[in-house]
Amino acid sequence: MAQGILVTGGAGYIGSHVARQLGEAGERVVTLDNLCTGFREAVTHGELVIGDTGDQALVSRVLAEHDIDTIMHFAAHTVVPESVTDPLKYYRNNTCATRNLLQCAAEAGVKHIVFSSTAAVYGLPPGGVASEDTPTAPINAYGTSKLMSEWMLRDLAAAGGPSYVALRYFNVAGSDPEGRIGQSTPNATLLVKVACEVVVGKREALTIFGTDYDTPDGTGVRDYIHVEDLATAHLDALRWLRDGGEPKVLNCGYGHGYSVREVAQAFERVTGEPLPVREAERRAGDPPTLVANASRIRELFGWTPKHDDLDQIVASSLAWERAPRYSA
Repeated sequence: MAQGILVTGGAGYIGSHVARQLGEAGERVVTLDNLCTGFREAVTHGELVIGDTGDQALVSRVLAEHDIDTIMHFAAHTVVPESVTDPLKYYRNNTCATRNLLQCAAEAGVKHIVFSSTAAVYGLPPGGVASEDTPTAPINAYGTSKLMSEWMLRDLAAAGGPSYVALRYFNVAGSDPEGRIGQSTPNATLLVKVACEVVVGKREALTIFGTDYDTPDGTGVRDYIHVEDLATAHLDALRWLRDGGEPKVLNCGYGHGYSVREVAQAFERVTGEPLPVREAERRAGDPPTLVANASRIRELFGWTPKHDDLDQIVASSLAWERAPRYSA
């Protein structure tokens, strides 16, 4: 029997898309999720184990019973404003739980880890564009908690532990084009998800946090990447590691950004209706511009995005919002 892949947080938004692609590729997948923000129905392939990534006894048992040689680690809290007001929650769940997971992985002889990191590690990069060589200087506990996990992966690999790829995500959006899984996170803060909720009447208006940034229209600019392309990058990372590739930290983005107002305009194009918006003060922990230099992942992995189209991202997100198969 082929060795298995443990997907922590695989019932969540991004993890479920990766686990689905792994299953479709014929991999043997085991999902570990406590379902605090994930959904049982989002697990489309393999077995679901309900529990916490920081539970070392449980993790060790799962690794042994399922003959796991690769871990794809998504389980984390991800809300930037919350990380500013409740930082210890993020260090407990993101950093400490990852440390426990890595100890279990090392003891079990796990070979490979693909880690869900974030562009938040860069903080306020000069010019708003970050390459992997840009100094890391996170401005919120979310980014810091993920950077600390990257350091643990680096040091463990240097000490003979699992090899790894850490993928630094920019702004993930969109849903499975076939509508099987999508984003149903309650109280979501991601712009595209919030705008979808406005369209279907779950919220009154889209709040634009900050209209006085040094950007073309005064609103924040982000690099939006479709979740399907991001999921494919994880399978590319797995292939890299299986082929003996050395540890890597890589950006995942399209290399160009859209402002909040431009995203709102995309919704209006797709729906043919005006999108109600309201303006508010800036949020703590938000950089003005954050766009990827993502040339390295294309060169190393041959990663080729297929959904680099803002209207397509919006349309797939809206399709899910209008007809979800599960919701909070």
